[in-house]
Amino acid sequence: MTDAASAEAPGRRARVVLVDDHRMFRTGVRAEIGRTDETGIDVVGEADDVESAVRVVAETRPDVVLLDVHLPGGGGVEVLRRSAGVEGVRFLALSVSDAAEDVIGVIRGGARGYVTKTITGTDLVNAVFRIADGDAVFSPRLAGFVLDAFAATDTPPVDEDLDRLTQREREVLRLIARGYAYKEIAKQLFISVKTVESHVSAVLRKLQLSNRHELTRWATARRLV
Repeated sequence: MTDAASAEAPGRRARVVLVDDHRMFRTGVRAEIGRTDETGIDVVGEADDVESAVRVVAETRPDVVLLDVHLPGGGGVEVLRRSAGVEGVRFLALSVSDAAEDVIGVIRGGARGYVTKTITGTDLVNAVFRIADGDAVFSPRLAGFVLDAFAATDTPPVDEDLDRLTQREREVLRLIARGYAYKEIAKQLFISVKTVESHVSAVLRKLQLSNRHELTRWATARRLV
């Protein structure tokens, strides 16, 4: 993210809480958009898991929460559920994931928009103000997931195999199926290669599969790629 000077009217302010389990990413976002005199964004709190996020949101009552989808303690959807009673707070998902299930899940949970971490600083500042004003904001192509989901008349069937996986395991599975190497997955998800290997082993065990080729076929059959 670069060049986060606000395109909003001079003097406009928005109070923001950053929720992400990667401290370096939060630090980068704060440095990029938190220059209040330039951007109008006042970062009033941070959190790195569900429990701390719920607490900080209740204590600070920000205008907008930038919310990662995958968090220790239940994920962004759990933060949305437990913060539903805090009036005046709007949520914008900010995630590395561009998976339809993640987008649809947090929107159904109450988020007003969903952008990926490839967004520029300027666009993120503008997105925050739009969310604060009650608009819906999505990265390109993600809005189509939501429109398709809410236009559907039938409830999608429950996939019991997929439900056995945690959100992080699903994310690793999707990247494996797309052909990413372990080192590439680790870099994209800000985790270690050893952690990636642990997630892959857990996925193989839960799905009763033998190798990454079977994982790819399994994910492709379910249109997760």
